[in-house]
Amino acid sequence: MLRFLIISMGLLLLCGSATAGDEAAMLRNWPAWRGPLANGVAPEANPPTVWSETNNVRWKVELPGKGHSGPIIFGDRVFVTAAVPVGEKLPPVFDDAPGVHDSVPVTQRHQFTVMAFDRANGKMVWTKVAKEEFPHEGGHYAGSLASNSPVTDGELLIVSFGSRGLYCYDLKGNLIWHKDLGRMHTLHSHGEGSSPVIYKDWVILCWDNEGDSFLYAFDKRTGKERWKTRRDEKTSWATPLIVEVEGKPQILTSATRRVRGNDFETGADIWEAAGLAQNAVASPVAYQGVAIFGNSYDFQAMLAVKLSGAKGNVTNTKQVLWKLNRSTPYVPSPLLYGDTLYFLRHNQNVLARLDPLTGNFRDDSIRLEGIGDFIFASPVGGGGRIYVTGRDGVTVVLKHDRKNEPLAVNKLEDSFSASAAVAGRELFLRGERFLYCLAEPNKQ
Repeated sequence: MLRFLIISMGLLLLCGSATAGDEAAMLRNWPAWRGPLANGVAPEANPPTVWSETNNVRWKVELPGKGHSGPIIFGDRVFVTAAVPVGEKLPPVFDDAPGVHDSVPVTQRHQFTVMAFDRANGKMVWTKVAKEEFPHEGGHYAGSLASNSPVTDGELLIVSFGSRGLYCYDLKGNLIWHKDLGRMHTLHSHGEGSSPVIYKDWVILCWDNEGDSFLYAFDKRTGKERWKTRRDEKTSWATPLIVEVEGKPQILTSATRRVRGNDFETGADIWEAAGLAQNAVASPVAYQGVAIFGNSYDFQAMLAVKLSGAKGNVTNTKQVLWKLNRSTPYVPSPLLYGDTLYFLRHNQNVLARLDPLTGNFRDDSIRLEGIGDFIFASPVGGGGRIYVTGRDGVTVVLKHDRKNEPLAVNKLEDSFSASAAVAGRELFLRGERFLYCLAEPNKQ
């Protein structure tokens, strides 16, 4: 069952079939922004339940710049990206895109930076500036210029800075290749965020914006473009998910006009379904051959598609197993833990729980007492617990069972929009100012 889950989540990252040792290494780490199974769960982790600024902080380091990309973990390294302002402040450049609101002007050049930290003590091992430029869009006041999370297969590190390019490094920080894909022009100039995905020898990248939108596949070792599929889509921020359907890998994407399944080898559309609201931010998850997509902007929407047999437009067919029009997520992506789908209502401190195969709610939603009503980070799971982190610095910890008893309310002196990373006995939180490694002291 475990091997099936790893394959279905598209995380056998080495050439051909992965060995049992490769699979075990992935499960011990957090190689992508939604973890080793792309569902928010660290199946072999046992992170701490309680912490504060003076309790269970193994280390805390100040970051040189802002970013809402999540940290990823592999071996003895923690990898983080940031946009670091440099040079003198210039007269602000305001975006003039239609409908711009809640945006911040650009006033400085930025260095788009990749950093590697020592997992044991938080010391910076290396830092690389991928590109320095004056950004052409400012972004949302609550966003960042580095919101795309990196991904690794344990050999290569793939980093997307969107309009600033796609980069491949080895784990020592040596640049292997980079691609310039042009400029994105995002809806309301609210920034970029879809993260790259590694599957076997390929890198998959979704490039949805107000200009020409595409789904790309690149050779992970050379950066050579394998295929490029045009998409009739506006801006989305969701990250693709790769699953195996009837023996073949398929790329799932969430977007405003259609959710889709694309052929991994060719990029061709296999199926599509309408039903989501505007501004697709939350990424899809999959469970036992069912893909689940959800968002919440101008209205609330979630739908589940049976992947086996899905062909063409399945919007009004039995391939759509269920739909939901309440309590759905906006920015935070769902957490699929065991046989339960957890997600936050919009960006609020209300956690819904349902059966992923039927769409039936499991009891009432839970109001997460102690945490502010403004959450961007996606919930994560590990050690039989659920972790929900808010922008107010609070993380609520609940038991993962049918009752979801609250276990702790933890506060740190920072603001958190990036999703947490969980590996081993540690939980990593990337804030606006600091990167934290949280862990109980080693027992003698």
